[in-house]
Amino acid sequence: MIKLRLFGRCRIYHDPVSPVLRAPAEIGWEGWFRTIDLVTPKRLKGRELLIRTRGWWTVEPSDVAVVVEAYGRLVVGEGGELMVELSNQKAVEALSSALSERFGNQVLLSP
Repeated sequence: MIKLRLFGRCRIYHDPVSPVLRAPAEIGWEGWFRTIDLVTPKRLKGRELLIRTRGWWTVEPSDVAVVVEAYGRLVVGEGGELMVELSNQKAVEALSSALSERFGNQVLLSP
């Protein structure tokens, strides 16, 4: 299995950036008639983390997800980084080519 980081061009600075999940999302609960002291931590999945780049990247993240998921799987790495998991080098080359065709130099893969 090959894992590569997924980067997109920053809308403001135009350098490659990638989202990193620093801590799990915390979901709390409020009742209609009372406060419920329960917080549920939830780690985002790869696609969810990618969608959070909406407005930060120069391209639409849901379009990137469609291309990436045709060749591999979006995952969150051990350090919280957005990654693409691919089965072999041929899939890496095919995805790289597809990203380049569709988005030019706006979406990049990196080891």
